[in-house]
Amino acid sequence: MSALRLINETTASSVSSVSITDVFTTDYDIYKITTKQTGFSGNTSIDGRYINTDGSIIFGTAYDINRLLLKANTSFSQERTANNNDFRSFGEADDDGATSVSYIFDPMNSSAYTFFYNENTSSAGYNMKGISVLKSTVQVGGIHFFTDNGGTMTNFEAKIYGLRIDV
Repeated sequence: MSALRLINETTASSVSSVSITDVFTTDYDIYKITTKQTGFSGNTSIDGRYINTDGSIIFGTAYDINRLLLKANTSFSQERTANNNDFRSFGEADDDGATSVSYIFDPMNSSAYTFFYNENTSSAGYNMKGISVLKSTVQVGGIHFFTDNGGTMTNFEAKIYGLRIDV
C-alpha cells in the first residue's frame, strides 16, 4: 500500500473561491495538498479557511499565522499575525500564477489543534514559507480556497492526498 494516496482532485475556472468538503477523514492524520493557479483577473493571493464537518466555513479570529516572505527583488521579511480571519497562503501571484505544497496535520482530531505548513512560489519571484494553527479543536472536514481581493482565478487546480506514516 502506498504511503501517499490521492483522495481528491478539483479544478475550477473563472472563480473567486473553491470549497472542497468532506475530504478529511479519520483514515489519515496528515494530508498533503498541491495547488496550481494560472492566470488571474487582477493580482491577488489565494488564501484558505477550513470547513468544519457540518459544512460551515471557519472564519473570525480562529487562526494564528507566521510566514516568511521570500521576494526575489527585495529583502526577506517575516509576518506574524494572531487572531487572523484565514490562514495564508497558497500563492501570492500575478497573472503568471503560482504553485504550492502544503501539509495539514490532525484535521479530524477533536482533541488537538489543526496545524498547517506551506511553501509556495510564483512566476513573479514572490515565494513564501509559512505555518498556521486553527485555535480550536473542532473537526475539520474540508478546505475553502479564495482570492484575497475578490479577483478571479482563471484556472485553479488542487490535489489532496492522504499521507500514511507507519512507525
